[in-house]
Amino acid sequence: MKKLLILMVAVSLSSCAEMQQVLNQLPQTQGIGGVDIAGGLKEALNNGISKQVIKLTAVDGFFRNEAVKILLPEELRKVDSGLRKIGLSSLADEGLRVLNRAAEDAVKEATPIFVDAVRNMTFMDAKSILMGNESSATTYLQNSTATALYGKFNPVIKNSFSKVGADKVWSNIITKYNSIPLITKVNPDLTDYVTNQAMNGVFKMVAVEEKNIRTNLSSRTSILLQKVFAMQDKR
Repeated sequence: MKKLLILMVAVSLSSCAEMQQVLNQLPQTQGIGGVDIAGGLKEALNNGISKQVIKLTAVDGFFRNEAVKILLPEELRKVDSGLRKIGLSSLADEGLRVLNRAAEDAVKEATPIFVDAVRNMTFMDAKSILMGNESSATTYLQNSTATALYGKFNPVIKNSFSKVGADKVWSNIITKYNSIPLITKVNPDLTDYVTNQAMNGVFKMVAVEEKNIRTNLSSRTSILLQKVFAMQDKR
């Protein structure tokens, strides 16, 4: 257990260090009175990743977090119930678990990609985000980068399916389900589905920290955050 804890801490520290290296490459945009608005937003996003998104990379980071847990798509709910009816509940449970494992694994490997979304943030972008609602930064990332993020996340998810054994589990599940007499056969694109759900989970966790920094003064743990978000408070 001690070795496992040390390994988990090492992975977390490594992910955070890699994330900080990427974040440090983002543009510094001076705002009103010399306050670095973009820098403050960069730090807020870094907090969202290091404090919230990193939780998703742990074992059960998705599976035990009801806010982001990946459930079966509607098409596969009948597969789940069908397997349980023929005494394969444990296989159905494992199928759901490995979908979440793939997302956990992918977020760990692909998190730095997420931060690239703010590289092209202009002063006007930063100012409008700062003065927007409690999830404006998260919404900006979603609206401006969803296509690019999907393109990079998808192959990571596909690789993760193989890495965590989800492909074999689901191949077995679909084969067994499709062999049940008088059912409509299914052939779902689980890579696409889990990619979208993993992206949604990342954005949800960033939004948690963004809201926290915007509404909780004690969460502004640096002078820069205090100065930048004080501008928001005065709007």
